Amino acid sequence: MLVSSFGATIALRDISLAIPARRMVGLIGPDGVGKSSLLSLIAGARTIEQGNVIVLGGDMRDVHHRREVCPKIAWMPQGLGKNLYHTLSVYENVDFFARLFGHDKAERDLRINELLQSTGLAPFRDRPAGKLSGGMKQKLGLCCALIHDPQLLILDEPTTGVDPSPGRNSGSLSTVFASASRR
Repeated sequence: MLVSSFGATIALRDISLAIPARRMVGLIGPDGVGKSSLLSLIAGARTIEQGNVIVLGGDMRDVHHRREVCPKIAWMPQGLGKNLYHTLSVYENVDFFARLFGHDKAERDLRINELLQSTGLAPFRDRPAGKLSGGMKQKLGLCCALIHDPQLLILDEPTTGVDPSPGRNSGSLSTVFASASRR
């Protein structure tokens, strides 16, 4: 059973969760119940205090497994644009993440164009991330998370700030998810 705390405050206690491969799962609950804490533990972004977190066939407490599996995980933390570089353009942000995963120039350009088109961000490719609306930052964060075709995609409140009824050419998250799930 997984346990996690912040000082004397216990964020997670007696958590047991199994998610089969190739499934989309949502964690729903009121603010402050530990959803973000759980997701960050699964993503390998926080240290496991007690218990086990088995991700992609191995225990995230094992340093060797974490090193092997973390490049196969994409985690978009809660918060508008938290994983972005605000002085870089939309294109430069996604390109930066693509370079981290060793994609060559042709592969990067193809994948970046595909993601920017599907999210409606293509017309804003040269705009600094810091000048985007909250919803556009969320979409850009998603593009950065999806650029390397992760085996596990962890999104913490991905629809925050995103218009639920996008207009023409603005892209929708469901389109992006559908495109990503076909890969």
